[in-house]
Amino acid sequence: MGAAVCALIVWGVIGRQHRGPPVFTGYVVARNLYMAAPTAGTIDALSVQRGQRVEAGAPLFRIDPTSLGARADQAAAQVDQSQASLAADNAALNRSRAALAAAQVEVDRTVADLNRYLAAEREKAGSVAGQQIDQARAAAVSARRQRDAAATDVSAASARIAAGRARIQGGRAGVIDARRQLSQLAPAAPVAARVEDVMYQVGEWAAANAPVVSLLPDGQVKVRFYVPEGMVNAYPPGTAVAVACDGCPTGMTARVDYVASRPEYTPPIIYSLATRDKLVFMIEAIPSAPRSLTPGQPIDVRPVHPSGSDNR
Repeated sequence: MGAAVCALIVWGVIGRQHRGPPVFTGYVVARNLYMAAPTAGTIDALSVQRGQRVEAGAPLFRIDPTSLGARADQAAAQVDQSQASLAADNAALNRSRAALAAAQVEVDRTVADLNRYLAAEREKAGSVAGQQIDQARAAAVSARRQRDAAATDVSAASARIAAGRARIQGGRAGVIDARRQLSQLAPAAPVAARVEDVMYQVGEWAAANAPVVSLLPDGQVKVRFYVPEGMVNAYPPGTAVAVACDGCPTGMTARVDYVASRPEYTPPIIYSLATRDKLVFMIEAIPSAPRSLTPGQPIDVRPVHPSGSDNR
């Protein structure tokens, strides 16, 4: 008799569950945002603590900028030195060009003298002494050598200037990079979030790109639940659902933004006698009050406007 009564009670509960609106079991999931600095260094300031809420733009921590600041100053000093060298090279180039112009004038003069002597000798043999012609020829050769040397000096000065300009460009890039890294030594919260964890304390050494603060952005908190394969079409992206959990404010809702493309068996985390061996689809929804939810928290999901009983 007692067994029969228990069976009736169980049947009644199950019957009410099937006659009422569907209730889906799920939990809260989140994707953390890990804040790090691109350069290794000592943590010399920490502006947040675990559990604290921060707004977008709030400072989080700072790596000691002493070493990187010295590097930026050194790069700027090298740029200044390169600019001074470039100015000296420009002056040397101007002198070399002036020397080349003077050497070319001397070449033109000595060649003209030699040609005049040779022309006179052709018109009348013996009108010009052979020694005078030899001296004019030697002067022309010497003038050409001086001109060629001046041209080499011009080319060398031009090459130094090109190299100096390249050094200045590279040095400026180094200064910009060092200053950019300096600005990244004290990252700020990119969005409103809750501080999930702080991995280092003031005085500790943090490696480059090592997470120092873990943030849980409001927009990365979602409700994940599972719907039987026969009901998944009733919950396309954009569908509103009601969300309830222990200790949560009443009236919470969420809006579906993702539906899995493949079914799966009910995950162990929500496995029960009522859902065993069911094929389900995972659905994620963005809650209306993400700050009221905690990752891992179990939740119940119901349709906002149930269209009728589930008579399957």
